[in-house]
Amino acid sequence: MALSKKDISDILSDIAVLLELKGDSNPFKVRAYQSGARIIDALDDERFEQLVAANELGTVPGLGEALVSKIGELKATGKLVFFDTLKASIEPGLVEMLQIPGLGPKKIKAIHLKLGVTTIERLKEVCDQGLVAELAGFGEKSQQKIIEGIKNREAYSKRHWWWDASVIAEPIVQGLRALPGVKRAEAAGSLRRSLETVGDLDFIAASDEPGPIVAWFTTLPGVKEVTAQGETKASVRFESGLQADLRIVPDAQFVFALHHFTGSKDHNVQMRQRALARGMSLSEWGITAVEGENQAKLQKTIPSSVRDEKALFAVLELNYIPPELREGMGEIDAAEKGELPDLIQLSDIRGVFHNHTTASDGHNTLSEMAKAAEALGLEYFGIADHSKSSFQANGLQVDRLLEQIEAIRAFNKSGQSKCHVFSGSECDILADGDLDFDDSILAQLDYVVASVHSSLTQEEDIATKRTIKALENPYVTMLGHPSGRLLLKREASKINLSKVIDAAIANDVIIELNADPRRLDLDWRFWRKAADKGLKCSINPDAHQTETLTYVKNGVGIARKGWLTKHHVINTLGLADVKNVLLKKKASASKRK
Repeated sequence: MALSKKDISDILSDIAVLLELKGDSNPFKVRAYQSGARIIDALDDERFEQLVAANELGTVPGLGEALVSKIGELKATGKLVFFDTLKASIEPGLVEMLQIPGLGPKKIKAIHLKLGVTTIERLKEVCDQGLVAELAGFGEKSQQKIIEGIKNREAYSKRHWWWDASVIAEPIVQGLRALPGVKRAEAAGSLRRSLETVGDLDFIAASDEPGPIVAWFTTLPGVKEVTAQGETKASVRFESGLQADLRIVPDAQFVFALHHFTGSKDHNVQMRQRALARGMSLSEWGITAVEGENQAKLQKTIPSSVRDEKALFAVLELNYIPPELREGMGEIDAAEKGELPDLIQLSDIRGVFHNHTTASDGHNTLSEMAKAAEALGLEYFGIADHSKSSFQANGLQVDRLLEQIEAIRAFNKSGQSKCHVFSGSECDILADGDLDFDDSILAQLDYVVASVHSSLTQEEDIATKRTIKALENPYVTMLGHPSGRLLLKREASKINLSKVIDAAIANDVIIELNADPRRLDLDWRFWRKAADKGLKCSINPDAHQTETLTYVKNGVGIARKGWLTKHHVINTLGLADVKNVLLKKKASASKRK
């Protein structure tokens, strides 16, 4: 089997982790594989293949003879004997422990050597017995974090990123709509509500001939198991572990089923209560008058046909509530008062910030990223490669950053793309709140995204003061992924986001909604209140390659959940207006200095 560049990079990263788990005494060997993975990642796909074909990988700085030999073996045979032997020498349970948030190779190795732990089940037992806390270098806090990590792993295994679920769901919806006899079909559930993670998929189809539709659904590519199958419904599990349910209903019931199975539970309860208060009963099957002296009179006012959800909400004297808002968090009151916002749409986005190139840990060049942004119809594109302290991401030293600024200026003058490129930096917020570059360097950029990438376990008070100190630097334009969470992998840092939001507003700093499906940070639950206070948002894909520029779609869904309109989001402005915003910020910074 031919391996891609990404496959090979992943294997090199895995080797580094396995060597640490095994306790390899040579730290340089581990770093060599880590560095090799980053170098391969940063190479353009076509360039990588050319170098392999010409047997010239050894000319790439950082790739030594041993690494080149192993990469050659992977390309030639599709496997690596050294990797297979290394995997076989390590207990499988130790590798599984890497899935526990906050538990790295060195700690796993120590627990294994000192307590003989080889499975997650046994790890939980020794933690419950207090044995891990007694180990040197651990303590009660570390033990508690491991216990919480095990619980989180169990919860995470039942959820999937919205983006991954949507990739599976979209072709299924299109396939259902194309089937003979299907009148309408939609995805429902948490996917339709744009929740950041999805437990399972729900599909609703309208048809009078369910048999062939069920048969089609249960034989979809990628289906590992058919868990249930009936005349009008079926459930399957895909190879990814994601479960999907299909319900087929008569066309007259479609709207009610779609609303019910879209949810959320709280929204549905409140809608049913509202119906009952008006003498009606609302369910997945329809809406009817309940028994009582006004039943006959009320029945006449209920439309015989409700063709869409707008009509369904109108029966209950409500304006249409978009699916993203259906969380039982005040949307029904707002719909009754006519106070629902005109939510932002994907088409409102005019440009994006916080993106990476091959200069740090991105996979495509400045030119390739800009041209991809132009192909998406964007007017401007911001590059914010990592700063020098993010050595794991090949962060830029000052000289390389200054060279990049000049390269961006030259690119804009060249006319190679209609998409204007802004020069930026994702500048690390250091442990004490200082920034990774001096103000004299930051002043030369068009914008600055300040982000935390290290010391993520600081106490809440310290972490909060650290971030606020960074926000008070006049050159900071945006705060990147403010909570530091990685969905289904790492919980948010302990930080008082309310104080951070207030500090951002006070210092005229934008907070990003990082649209990477693994982050989606700032959490949508904070945005409504924050936007009402005056906080500005920038929906950033945090793209590391051309394909992931489209992550902005995920970000817009989360922004809609946060009740955001286009007026709350800075990158809905056109190029001229955005230039003015950035220039005004820089002018203000110069005056403060």
